[in-house]
Amino acid sequence: MTQPHLFTPIALRGLTMANRIAVAPMCQYSAVEGCAQDWHLQHYGSLAASGPGMIVIEATGVAPEGRISPHCLGLWNDATEAAFARLVPALKALGDSRIAVQLGHAGRKGAGGRPWEGGGPAREGGWETISASAIPFDTAWPAPRAASREDLMRIKEAFTDAARRALRVGFDAIEVHSAHGYLLHQFLSPLSNQRKDEFGGKLSNRMRFPLEVIGAMRSVWPADRPLGIRISATDWAEGGVAPEDAVTYAKAFKEAGIDYVCVSSGGLVPYAKVPVAPGYQLHLAELIRAETGLPVRAVGLIATAQQAEAALAEGKGDMVAIGRGFLDNPRWTWHAAQALGAEIPYPPQYMAALGKYWPGAKLARPESP
Repeated sequence: MTQPHLFTPIALRGLTMANRIAVAPMCQYSAVEGCAQDWHLQHYGSLAASGPGMIVIEATGVAPEGRISPHCLGLWNDATEAAFARLVPALKALGDSRIAVQLGHAGRKGAGGRPWEGGGPAREGGWETISASAIPFDTAWPAPRAASREDLMRIKEAFTDAARRALRVGFDAIEVHSAHGYLLHQFLSPLSNQRKDEFGGKLSNRMRFPLEVIGAMRSVWPADRPLGIRISATDWAEGGVAPEDAVTYAKAFKEAGIDYVCVSSGGLVPYAKVPVAPGYQLHLAELIRAETGLPVRAVGLIATAQQAEAALAEGKGDMVAIGRGFLDNPRWTWHAAQALGAEIPYPPQYMAALGKYWPGAKLARPESP
């Protein structure tokens, strides 16, 4: 029997993943002073046990003021590095998943509140935010400070230092966060970047700072390890980033050393009209893949094994990222393999669920994903 596309290996530089399933980065808002806690160990551990090809650790701030909220992970000092040095080897010991970290800077969307506490600006523990221009995210948010050249040099070095720390910790890959309205996206979009210097105006100028960050990170990240990026391929708002712009900067990112693109959308402005539906971003992933030749990871309400397999079979992506599906079912990988008729390894500790020890005792499951 032919192995489903979803369960064929894929190589990025010197890194090979056993399948094309990635756990999408999903903020847990459960860090303390940027440090991973026991919650992260059990959360990511439960996902690692089911064997996705890659697990992308949630958005991790390269500086304290780069976090999305005061409760988000960071990688900017020895304490945050030590917390990851506990987490990453533990995850690798649980199976063959490759472990990546999404490094980013929230810019004007930083200092936010946790979703289950109402979101919006944080009620406590906030800070002055920074952006391409002094334009607030929304009316309830404070205006950020427009970044000076000195700020940009400092932020670029923070990304570079975080990459060095990620290497020491043992991450297999880095994913740069340039989507969902965070700082690098804020430079790319004319809705948030109204600068008059060499970092604003035409698209080639708006790409300048993100490209400098990528180049600096690539210079310290080993040649045999992939450096990926997540982008918003459209702002879903008039006057903002359009898919053809995303093609242009994805090509430039490729030249700067990017090895794959996770194609998402939106997040820059609260008034965006996003047509949310199952697979609503697949056409964007297909476009980026066709126009750039880069390996592409598709994401966005891909919930079932059949959806994921079809996306790959139809050339809309080379990998898929599953978010909510894994939150609902940490064993998504196993159940997808069963649904598609693929054979994958199981931890021997869990074989009893398959009836391996007692014939006739196989667990009756609800409908597979």
